[in-house]
Amino acid sequence: MSTHANDVLPTTGVRHGAYFCLQLSDAVRRALAASDLPRVASQLGLQNEFEPGADHPAQALAYRRRVSVRPADTQDAGLLHADAIIHIASSSPEPVSAVRAALAQRIEPQALRVLSGVLRPANYTGTLMHNYAYARRVLQQPGERMPNAFLLPLSKTAAWWSKSWMERHTYILPRYAASGERESEGHALVCEPGIDCLMRRTYKQAEEPAAPGSYDFLNYFECADADVPMFHAICAGLRDVRRNPEWRFVQEGPTWHGRRVASFQELCG
Repeated sequence: MSTHANDVLPTTGVRHGAYFCLQLSDAVRRALAASDLPRVASQLGLQNEFEPGADHPAQALAYRRRVSVRPADTQDAGLLHADAIIHIASSSPEPVSAVRAALAQRIEPQALRVLSGVLRPANYTGTLMHNYAYARRVLQQPGERMPNAFLLPLSKTAAWWSKSWMERHTYILPRYAASGERESEGHALVCEPGIDCLMRRTYKQAEEPAAPGSYDFLNYFECADADVPMFHAICAGLRDVRRNPEWRFVQEGPTWHGRRVASFQELCG
C-alpha cells in the first residue's frame, strides 16, 4: 500500500481585522468623546498605525477621516455615508470584539457599520508570483508620508464561485491566443504599476463566498498624494473587462477615500 504525504497548506486566518464605519452626527461625536475606546485600546496594547514602525503593528489601531466616496454596484449606506473609519487588527479576534462592544455601548446601530474579516494566505501565489507582486511590496509608512487611505470592498458573483479554482486562477494572469498574441492583461498586469507605490491589505472571510450582508474581500490601500492618480488609474484598468475579464464577476461596494489622522481627538473633530 502506498504512503502519502500530508503537506496541505493552511488557509485559515492569521490576523483578524475590522473597519468600524461611523456617521459623525453631533450626537455620535458626543458619544465617541464619552466612550471608553481610548482606555480599551490602551488596555489591549493597540499601537497607532499613524507611526507604524517597520510595518503594520502586530496589535493595530488606526483613524481615518472621509475625503470622498464613490458609489458602486452595492448600495451600502453604512459605508457610503461614513464620515470616519476606525481600523483594528490583531492576531486574535478578542481586540476586535472588545472595540465593537465599546462602540456599541455608546453609538446607535444605524450610525455604525462594521466590516470585518481575516488575513488569509494568498490563494494563487506561487514562488514566481510572490516575487513579482509581493517580494518588494510597499510596507506601511507614517501617516504624514502616505496620508491617503482607500477602502474598496467587493464580492464575486455566484458564477465566479461556481468555477473551479483552476479556472478562477486563469483570470489573474494574462491571456494569450494560440498565435501567442496577448488577448488581455488580467489582474496581475493591470495592477503592476501600483506595486512600487501602493500599500495593500486585503481581509477575506472565513468561508467563501461570504454570507449575505458581508463582502468577500475588504481591499485597503495607502499612498502618498502624488500617487492618488495611480490608484484611480489602476481601478479604472481593473474595471475595463477588455483588459481584465475577471471584473465581469465583480460586485463592488463604495470606494471610500479618507485621510489618515493621528489621534482619537482628530477623528472626533
